[in-house]
Amino acid sequence: MIISKPLSKTCFAVLCLGLSMNLSLPVLAQTPATDVRADIRRTTFGVPHIRAADERGLGYGIGYAYAQDNLCLLANEVVTVNGERSKYFGPQQLTLDERDNLSSDVFFTWLNNPEAVAAFWQAQTPEVRDLVEGYVAGFNRQLSERNGLPAQCDNASVRPITALDLVKLTRRLLVEGGVGQFAEALVAATPPQPASAQISRPAGSFQVAAERMQRFALDRGSNAVAIGSGRSQTGHSMLLANPHFPWVGGMRFYQMHLTIPGKLDVMGAALPGLPMINIGFNPHVAWTHTVDTSKHFTVYRLELDPKDPTRYLLDGQSRALDRDTVTVSVKQADGSLQPVSRTLYSSVFGPIVQWPGRMDWDNHVAFSLRDANLHNDRVLQQWYAMNHASSLDDLQASVSTIQGIPWVNTVAVDDGGQALYLNLSVVPYVDAAKLTACSDPRAGLEIILLDGSRSACDWTVDPSAAQPGIYPASKLPQLRRDDYVQHSNDSAWMANPNAPLTGFSPLISQDSLPLGPRARFALQRLSQPGAISVSDLQGLVMDDQVYLAGQVMPDLLAFCDDALNAGQAPLASVCTSLNAWDQHANLNSGIGLVHFQNIMAHLSEVPDVWRVPFNPADPQHTPRGLSLDKPAVVKAVREAFMDSAAKVAEEGLKPDVTWGEIQVVSSGGQQVPIHGGPAALGVYNAMQSVPSGDGKREVVSGTSYLQTVTFDEHGPHAQGLLAFSISSDPASKHSRDQTQAFSKKQWQPLPFTEAQIKADPNYQLTQIKGAL
Repeated sequence: MIISKPLSKTCFAVLCLGLSMNLSLPVLAQTPATDVRADIRRTTFGVPHIRAADERGLGYGIGYAYAQDNLCLLANEVVTVNGERSKYFGPQQLTLDERDNLSSDVFFTWLNNPEAVAAFWQAQTPEVRDLVEGYVAGFNRQLSERNGLPAQCDNASVRPITALDLVKLTRRLLVEGGVGQFAEALVAATPPQPASAQISRPAGSFQVAAERMQRFALDRGSNAVAIGSGRSQTGHSMLLANPHFPWVGGMRFYQMHLTIPGKLDVMGAALPGLPMINIGFNPHVAWTHTVDTSKHFTVYRLELDPKDPTRYLLDGQSRALDRDTVTVSVKQADGSLQPVSRTLYSSVFGPIVQWPGRMDWDNHVAFSLRDANLHNDRVLQQWYAMNHASSLDDLQASVSTIQGIPWVNTVAVDDGGQALYLNLSVVPYVDAAKLTACSDPRAGLEIILLDGSRSACDWTVDPSAAQPGIYPASKLPQLRRDDYVQHSNDSAWMANPNAPLTGFSPLISQDSLPLGPRARFALQRLSQPGAISVSDLQGLVMDDQVYLAGQVMPDLLAFCDDALNAGQAPLASVCTSLNAWDQHANLNSGIGLVHFQNIMAHLSEVPDVWRVPFNPADPQHTPRGLSLDKPAVVKAVREAFMDSAAKVAEEGLKPDVTWGEIQVVSSGGQQVPIHGGPAALGVYNAMQSVPSGDGKREVVSGTSYLQTVTFDEHGPHAQGLLAFSISSDPASKHSRDQTQAFSKKQWQPLPFTEAQIKADPNYQLTQIKGAL
């Protein structure tokens, strides 16, 4: 057991100064200083179980524990959301999102302007404020106790954090599904002028931005299955949580258990800087989230005043675009700092965005983006209410009333045996009629483009909604069952095929679209007769089956037989590898998996490739098969084989190499092999990995926090893993331990009761005290 000393008054005064230096006086209305304390009980893998008497003490313990494990991670994110990367690291370096520092700084300085940040803070409940202020004090205390900074962040950018830093982190999270994807386009927006006067942009920045937007759902995708008592082997409900989130940066989950005796007892995972659980369970309820397909922003096409491209016409009246000058400090080559300013423009709908070739600002039109989550100040209150839910009724009521979920679905179970699916995120109220009247059908539905010349095309205001301009919960998809619900980043309609969710605005959910292969895989497993066990749920992930292989491999192998019989020897190596492949993404799976990835990526661009095309009446089983009766498809398959052979040779991969020797994650100079594969192939254990040299592929996103939960008369029984481990510090003993367990497919019991926590063989107690 470790008992730490209280923080000295002198040291704490310094940290309090750091806490307050960026806050305006109206924001700083705080309760008188009181003594706070927290118990941090760590169990196997260093998982912290934090207990305190109230929210301020709980936040104090959370911030302290998080700083022990991920100080550099949070410090880096704080620099980013404050728009200070150019100040410390120069304007040309790239963020983890591959955005140049200057563009990042201009965007976040605009997003986190003082008025918006102060308004968000003032909207928080006393409990949320106490959690945040406690977190800040705990983080800063741990920072002050360190004898030097870790090597990965030993620089001048690291400082004590403030409550408003955590507000800025939260606001960044909110716009991930909206204007956050258009940062380059917002920063680049300038009135039409000679080419010589245009602000230069880093080469390829918009191509990178487009690729980032396309993989948003992949980086932050997820699987979820909730089993009701009607299908459960135990007779009690069960939940599988399998979020796919980045393994690095500001979206990396942190595992913890939070307790205020008699008030709160919740365990799960949280995003950096958030002092509550995002995905987890308590004594009565377990829940998870999946990225939804709903729209959380719309783009308005403005008709410009012919006399002035910085004015636009609304209902026939000319109005000036608002101008906001944003200034950031930029480090020069000699180390000095120089201010750099950008003028950003906005209409009544939102900021002007300019994307070359897609949304051009010329003398006739400009494009204005309205993000519903820019005014969502309820998100922290929402998750904290979910942490307290004592039943699905409680959880559903809180989400319906607060409406703070930003861009994800919710899948949940309770100890009453029910399973619940909610698509109750923040969605602009644009119904089908308004979409018909105000949008150009040629623009499609990928991005909703509305007529910005008529106020009639503004979002509908419903007084029953928590925020003007968004759909009320009563008009959004909800489904409760005693058999099952599932979701894997498709629209809402097939959460359970026995009860399709249809008839919603295209901004909410679109019917009759092809299901992703992960959803088809889950529905295939769930449709099998018999009761479902916890091991069945875990097997969805850990079996590492490549679902799409079952749909096309018979045709590929038939093609191989024909080709080899015809003497096409160059295809032999690929065919041999495919024949030997076990059609899984296990560590010992052969190089046929690599060939299959390459072949399917090639064929995804080929029209009419499916033998049985998609049928909305049979979404679970179509499309399938390859149209090998079509010469164009046969030619494309042959080209795909040849291209794959060339790529594998170029990468230097040997015929006997295994997937575990290719896909790895690196930490502290060591590599851990990682199973799982691309979501596009229907691998439920979805992993995104990128080439890292010498034939290796480094995991950057995918299965993150794993959790199965069921209930009995004694409460919850949970197993899980944090796939990338709890610490992002390579020097920590907890930077690879859960990763190694994940690599071996070793789920771990999650200690939840006091008896389970204290019985853990690695139990260790730290008590911290201070004045806050």
